Amino acid sequence: MTRGSRGKMACRLEKTVVMVGMMGAGKSAIGRALAERLGVPFLDSDAEIERAAAMSISEIFARDGESFFRRRETEVIRRLLEGAPCVLSTGGGAFLSERNRRLIAERGVSVWLDADLDLLWARVRNKDTRPLLRTDNPRETLATLQDQRVPSYAEATLRVMAEEGLSIEAMTQRVLEAIRAHEGVFTCPA
Repeated sequence: MTRGSRGKMACRLEKTVVMVGMMGAGKSAIGRALAERLGVPFLDSDAEIERAAAMSISEIFARDGESFFRRRETEVIRRLLEGAPCVLSTGGGAFLSERNRRLIAERGVSVWLDADLDLLWARVRNKDTRPLLRTDNPRETLATLQDQRVPSYAEATLRVMAEEGLSIEAMTQRVLEAIRAHEGVFTCPA
């Protein structure tokens, strides 16, 4: 358990909080800030895959293809969910897999960071680390991906809307309020 600001025992996280959503939704930034607020580790499934493979996600996609990457992603998510409760950020495509959704539902609570296309595009357009956006029209590709993925994201336990201009701290507070309102995520002393 972590101690609250007045030295009293604070609530203890009982389930891993799994951040899901599109690339650029803020899963890593919000996840890190949330983990710090909760006093638990922050893990990133993509970073874990990169570390295990000793290469970037882009290199894995180029060398082995997306289906190979998705299999490794499921293995990593399963392993991370077996550990102590934490905040886990997943790649944008991780929650598309029914197997991953089931694993997450069994051992954690999923939080969909829902952002509109304009906000996502503003955040990813100048980054070259997104292999799925290496197309002739990356904005159109992003829109297509979002349209395809929203039905899967909608299966998340919780949905938190992102807005342009909202600080990381304010968005983290929104997520924290959503998970506090969901039963079974925390155990708090009486």
